[in-house]
Amino acid sequence: MSNAIIKIIGSSFNALSYVAPRYTSGKALDLFATPRKGRIKPKQAPFLNTAKQQNLKYEDTTIATYHWKGNGSTILLAHGWESNTHRWKGLIGKLKESGYDIVSLDAPAHGASSGTQFNAVLYSECINVVVNHFNPETIIGHSVGGMATGFFQYKYQNKLVNKLILLGAPALFTDVFKRYIDMMGYNKRIEKGLNKLIEKNFHKQASYFSLSDFAKTIDTKTLVVHDTEDKIIPYNDAELIAKNHNNAEFVTTSGFGHGLRSDVVYKHILDFISS
Repeated sequence: MSNAIIKIIGSSFNALSYVAPRYTSGKALDLFATPRKGRIKPKQAPFLNTAKQQNLKYEDTTIATYHWKGNGSTILLAHGWESNTHRWKGLIGKLKESGYDIVSLDAPAHGASSGTQFNAVLYSECINVVVNHFNPETIIGHSVGGMATGFFQYKYQNKLVNKLILLGAPALFTDVFKRYIDMMGYNKRIEKGLNKLIEKNFHKQASYFSLSDFAKTIDTKTLVVHDTEDKIIPYNDAELIAKNHNNAEFVTTSGFGHGLRSDVVYKHILDFISS
């Protein structure tokens, strides 16, 4: 959204909050959870069609998966917000060259998966379904895909997964939420209502959903990669995750931004998987 549209929406919601606070907070949460892009574009389809495609189910969510078969260990890829499996094209090429068995999923409300709304908790449950079907040894998650990967392993402690790779992952849901609130310019009335809705919907306060806290009980060998020029997720999020994790390697890059699409990053990933 443009800054002008953001300002208009924020101001309108603020005014409405004095008349219908619960309704306004609900609409603000819907806006936060609804991706505006990430569906498959026509130019992305040819690459995705090189994989064997299969739909899995989590409750009412249809999960689109892609499988490039190989003779090596199985790697699962989990993309981030407003993206889809195509974002991994460069890394998939490198993994295929090394003979790995590659699986990817489209998050809820992204790519070819069903739904209109998204959150990291739902994503983590979808990751669990895909893990149980394909039995990957390594999971690579980018951005909120990294957060959802951490949420998954914290909850399920899957021993068959022996390595995690978190690329540009946020440490704290509260910080992600606060950046949204600040970006929209919401007043305290809406902010309070949003936090109440999170607690109502997930039976936990927003502060509970902390990857940096969850990392304290994740023993899985983990690679944390973050770029100093990431303008989406602050670099100190990665520092916090790595600090709290008792089995993590931390790699700092510079110049690749939040996307981390680079042969330099891919080499770090391949070295870590093969180690």
